[in-house]
Amino acid sequence: MQMHIDKYERAWIVAVTIILAVFFASLVAGAVIYGVRPTQPDGFINPLMLDESEFANPGVRHMGGNQYEAIVMAQAWQFLTGEVEDGVPVIRVPAGAEVTFRMTTRDVIHGFMIEDTHVNMEVIPGHIGSARETFEEPGEYYFLCTQYCGRNHQGMWGKVVVEETVIET
Repeated sequence: MQMHIDKYERAWIVAVTIILAVFFASLVAGAVIYGVRPTQPDGFINPLMLDESEFANPGVRHMGGNQYEAIVMAQAWQFLTGEVEDGVPVIRVPAGAEVTFRMTTRDVIHGFMIEDTHVNMEVIPGHIGSARETFEEPGEYYFLCTQYCGRNHQGMWGKVVVEETVIET
């Protein structure tokens, strides 16, 4: 008994093989040439012990020079940033500041993305995640949860307020 492969079937087999090869090559190129790697946590923390850690008092801390650290806690449908303005969580920094965002969550996986920046991370219970961004232009940059986290996920947002710096003479 001889197997017969139709010409259309052969064309689809070849096409799928080429597509898979291109996808695999792009993964290898991303990893080898461009250094794309999965995000690694900056540390680990017991989600039951967050009230006894730096995340118990979220907020912006001046680290000296133009360096700032924003400690943010994500939890069921809200970001805790230490400051709220009109019911909206706020992270306030001066223009030109380099801000390191340190985050974790106590409940489920959340996302944290700031519009018009490179900040986009998963916030995972037990992991401390961080991202760094320099805000050159004054204005408001909205952030939101990018991982569906429950019934009020759409209300989980806030803003980074970048204020004009005043140079005293």
